[in-house]
Amino acid sequence: MAPISILIVDDHPVVLLGVGALIAASKNMELVAQARNGEEAVRLHQLHHPDITLMDLRLPGINGVEAIRQIRNRDPRARFIVLTTYEGDEDIYQALEAGASGYLIKDMPQEVLFEAIRKVHMGGRYLPSPVSQALASRMPDSSLSKRECDVLGLMAQGRSNGEIAGALGITEGTVKCHVSVILNRLNVRDRTQAVVIALQRGLIHL
Repeated sequence: MAPISILIVDDHPVVLLGVGALIAASKNMELVAQARNGEEAVRLHQLHHPDITLMDLRLPGINGVEAIRQIRNRDPRARFIVLTTYEGDEDIYQALEAGASGYLIKDMPQEVLFEAIRKVHMGGRYLPSPVSQALASRMPDSSLSKRECDVLGLMAQGRSNGEIAGALGITEGTVKCHVSVILNRLNVRDRTQAVVIALQRGLIHL
């Protein structure tokens, strides 16, 4: 059988080197390309059409989720395994919704990585128990709109409602409405709790 062709996407050279070496040393896998940002990932996927893409989420330019979406729009058969440090339920949900078939945290043993690659290559999904549990804990109505995430991100910077309004070009009253929705969706009582929960879940990143 032909080896499984793999594209690795990560902006950390050490990760590219380490994971790339593992793939290269495997008898039934072949490293065809490495990308350091989302735009490069889209271009190299079109060029090589790998069987599996290992995709980080935090990338310069377009992030991993958006890169998956763009590639899947061009090639609906493309298969992805997210390889990241993000463990929040929203990160997992967004990646799977974009089209990822597997989700791994970077401290996993190499045996888990190879098992995930083989399973996804065969058309399956690979979600380790902690990932499945985090996803199961996600409340169905807890998603936030892009604008609400923008407000939340500025809240995390310690901005006041007035400062948030100025930064986003909206009224302070609109900001208050967004904050109220955020607190309600996250089931918290104040802004500090909202920021803590949002960081834990991956709704925002610092």
